[in-house]
Amino acid sequence: MSSVQQSSGIVSLAVMSSRVLGLVRELIFAAMFGAGKFLDAFLAGFQIPNLLRDLFAEGALSTAFTATFTKLWETDGEKPAWALLNLMLSTVILVVCALCILGILFATPIVHVTNFGFHQAPGKFELAVDLTRIMFPFILFVSLAAAVMGALNARFVFGLPASASTVFNAVSIVFGVWFAFMFDPQADWRHPRFGPRALYGVSLGVLLGGGAQLAVQMPALWRRGFRWRWRIDFRDEALRRVWRLMWPSFIAGSAIQVNVLVNGMFASEIDGARSWLACAFRLTQFPIGVFGVAIVMVTLPAAARHHARDDLKAFGRAVEEALRLAFFLTLPAAAGLFALAPEIVRAIYRHGAFSESAAVQTALALRAYVMGLAGYAAIKILVPCFYALDRPRAPLKVSLLGIAINLLLNITLVKLLHMGHQGLALSTAALATVNFLQLVVYLSRRVSLGCAADWYEFTAKVVFSAGLSAALAFLAARVAGDRAAGFTGLLLGLAAGLTTGAGSYLLLTALLRVPESAALWRMLRRGNWGSVVGGR
Repeated sequence: MSSVQQSSGIVSLAVMSSRVLGLVRELIFAAMFGAGKFLDAFLAGFQIPNLLRDLFAEGALSTAFTATFTKLWETDGEKPAWALLNLMLSTVILVVCALCILGILFATPIVHVTNFGFHQAPGKFELAVDLTRIMFPFILFVSLAAAVMGALNARFVFGLPASASTVFNAVSIVFGVWFAFMFDPQADWRHPRFGPRALYGVSLGVLLGGGAQLAVQMPALWRRGFRWRWRIDFRDEALRRVWRLMWPSFIAGSAIQVNVLVNGMFASEIDGARSWLACAFRLTQFPIGVFGVAIVMVTLPAAARHHARDDLKAFGRAVEEALRLAFFLTLPAAAGLFALAPEIVRAIYRHGAFSESAAVQTALALRAYVMGLAGYAAIKILVPCFYALDRPRAPLKVSLLGIAINLLLNITLVKLLHMGHQGLALSTAALATVNFLQLVVYLSRRVSLGCAADWYEFTAKVVFSAGLSAALAFLAARVAGDRAAGFTGLLLGLAAGLTTGAGSYLLLTALLRVPESAALWRMLRRGNWGSVVGGR
């Protein structure tokens, strides 16, 4: 097994662990507060810090810094590279601290703009403002953690940085629950009933989780020779290089986050909508996080190598194989999530204060979101390919156009057709599909992504297999679920549905001679994603 494949396996395992623990974190908080006023306020308070994390810390900054740090180490040696890391950390502390102060001071107008609908519920707006102020410094910790992660990845350390988000989830769960009981006098270990004061404790737990995400990586950096020194020099050429690499990704990411903010504005007018959408989206992102990261990790080094050799034919073939694998895995996942949405939501979230009504609304959102699941996964593969080709403007144009498309879809589905939160989820799924098709058109002008007839045949076989297996999963869940009452019957039905769906899909695709099916069996035997990508 190659080092890239080994690293992708390590990262995939770490990401899977983080996704599972993140799901545990959300279901615990949902059980504590239910899907309504309190959980909506918490999600709104975390929205801006989390948005800045996705946009800045774990997006543009991490990618640009890793590339610059690696090149500087290879060309100029260890000392200038560590100096750049010190410069980056010092700059982040200076700039982000100022940003946090502004965020705390102007929390009221920020929440008013992004969640104006909260004024309809007494106390909800004020609670969201308080939680925003508590959690805003979270962006400082994760920004520093992103720079440290970039340096460790550049020195071929992948497992620990990829596991840092798992530490965040674990710490935020443990301390969030502990602080909730400490802050809320109504709470009791035997009969927990949580009020708004408990949210302050949960928010502090999230803040500590961000600090832990940074702290867990520092010993590994120290062992590799890094020593902290305060350094500020905005004229430094290496720092300017980081910024030049950051800005296209930053603008593209800004467009995506504008869509998130717009969706949040529409959702703020529906009590509970933020909670339903967040819980559903977590379930939608799970297969992307598990499958997508591994596929990208294996594909992109190969694609970049082919481009460096000016072999665009091989580049296109690598991207084609990655897209085929993404569709082979995500289309049945989407069909299964659609068929078993009520059972999945009830099994995971229907606990504590999370009501049956909230479970029904979350399942509706989940069914809408999964219609764009394959598009989400494909975008994760396609966007980095444009950067490998040194064509960053294409995804930038697609992202900016997506703002107008998203707003138009939201107005049509929510305001005109009155589809509520389900319309918001459907518009997100539709936008992902449209963006994917746009990226394919742009990329196909540069490289060949395969024969159209082969794509039609492959898509028809996979869609047929996914649809039939989802129908069988639905029937199996109903039959098995009727054999027992209550939660036991729910789990039996869900287990039967998932087993039947997965087994029938693999059997059907094998009978239809889909090449990825045979390659998947080889990967399962070897524990190696690389045997699937390029396995045709």
